[in-house]
Amino acid sequence: MSALPGGISSLIRRLPDLDGKPFKIARACGAHLTDTSGSTYIDFAMAMGATILGHASPPVVEACIGALRNGSMPGFSHDGEMQAAEALARLAPALTRATFVTTGSEAVHLACRIARRSTGRPVIAKIAGGFDGWYDDLAIGWSGSPEADLSGPRPVIRDMTLLRFNDLADVEALFAERSDIAAVIVEPMLANAGSLRAEPRYFKELTRIARRNGAMVIADEVLMGLRLGCGVSCSHVGLEPDLVTLGKAIGSGLPVAAVLGTAEAFAAVEDGRAPRAGTYHGNPLVTAAVKATIDTLQSMDYAAFLDRGDRLRRSIEAAMGRIGPACTSGYGSVFSLWFSERPPASYDEAKQALRPDLSARLHLELRRRGVVTIPGGWGRIFLSFAHTQDDLDRTAAAFEEAARHL
Repeated sequence: MSALPGGISSLIRRLPDLDGKPFKIARACGAHLTDTSGSTYIDFAMAMGATILGHASPPVVEACIGALRNGSMPGFSHDGEMQAAEALARLAPALTRATFVTTGSEAVHLACRIARRSTGRPVIAKIAGGFDGWYDDLAIGWSGSPEADLSGPRPVIRDMTLLRFNDLADVEALFAERSDIAAVIVEPMLANAGSLRAEPRYFKELTRIARRNGAMVIADEVLMGLRLGCGVSCSHVGLEPDLVTLGKAIGSGLPVAAVLGTAEAFAAVEDGRAPRAGTYHGNPLVTAAVKATIDTLQSMDYAAFLDRGDRLRRSIEAAMGRIGPACTSGYGSVFSLWFSERPPASYDEAKQALRPDLSARLHLELRRRGVVTIPGGWGRIFLSFAHTQDDLDRTAAAFEEAARHL
C-alpha cells in the first residue's frame, strides 16, 4: 500500500488512468507537460489556472532563485514582502491594503474573519455551486453537493449560508430573512459550476443590496485574479468589493495567496480585531514570485491573449458541434465546454446540462492526441501567455479528431 493515499495529496489534481496507465508528470515548461514515459502534452489545466505565464516562467524562476540564495525563510520582516504588497495594491486603486497567506482557502478564511470582526455579525453568505476553499465551514454548497440545490429552507452550517447565482430576488430574500449577515462572498465568474457568467446588472445590484443592509462584499478571485487584465477581475464585471481574495496566478505556481481590501475594511486587521498568523505567509520566495509575475504581466497584451482564447473557443464549438449541440461559457482566458444549445445561466441550469460521461470520454480522447484538460462536466480550459498559435491550432485539430471518434 502506498504511503501517499490515492497517490496524490489533493484528489482534485488526480487524472484518470489512460489505457491502464497512470498519468504522472516529470517536467512542466511553458504550455507543455512531459510525463514519466517521455510523452509531451499541450496543457490546458495549467495548474488549475495558477500558471498564467506558463510553467517555469523564466522571470519568475530567476526571482525565486535569488530569493532562495538569500534565505527563503528569515522568519522576520523583509523588503520583498512590502514590495509585493505594494504591487498587489496597485492592481485596484480602491483596494489599498494587502496581506499574504499561503493558500486560497486561507485567504477566504481570513477575508471572512475580517468581515465578521468589522461588522460584528457572524454569518457569511456564499454562492451555491461555488468553491471558496476546502475548510469545513467554507465547503458548504460545492457543485454537486445536496445543499447547493437549495431545494428546502436556506441552509446555515457553521455560520455559512447560501445564495442562488444570478438571482437578485434571492439576495433580497436573504436580507429579509436575516439581519446577521456580515458579508456576501461571490466570484466574478462562477468557475467551479462551469464558468458561469453573471447577468449585466447582477454584481452592481448585489453590491447595492448588501451595502444597504450593512453587509460587506468579498470578491473571491483566487481563480479569476489577473485573468481579464493585469488587475482584479471584479473591475471588469461591475463588482465593487470591500475585500478581494487572490491566489493561483499571482504567484505563477508558487504557494501564495493574499487578501486585498479598502483601508476601512483593513481597520479591523490593523487594530488587532482580525488577527493573522502564519510562519510561511509572505516569505521571500513567494513574494519574489508575486513581484516578478505582476511585473511581467504589466507588459503583456491582454487583448490579444483574450482574443486567442475566444478563437479557440469558437474552434472547439465548431468541432464538437459536428456531433451535437455545443457551446462554451466563460472568457477567453478560462472557459468551459457544454454539450447544449446555450450556456447555462444558473447552477440549476448547469446541473441539467451536465454530460459527465461524454466529458470524461472527451478528456481521454484528447489525452490520446496530446492535449490535457481538466476532466469532468465542471472542468475548465485555462489559457496561458505561453500557449502559441501552433499549440492552439494543434488543439483545435485534436478536438476535431476526438469529435470524429466520439
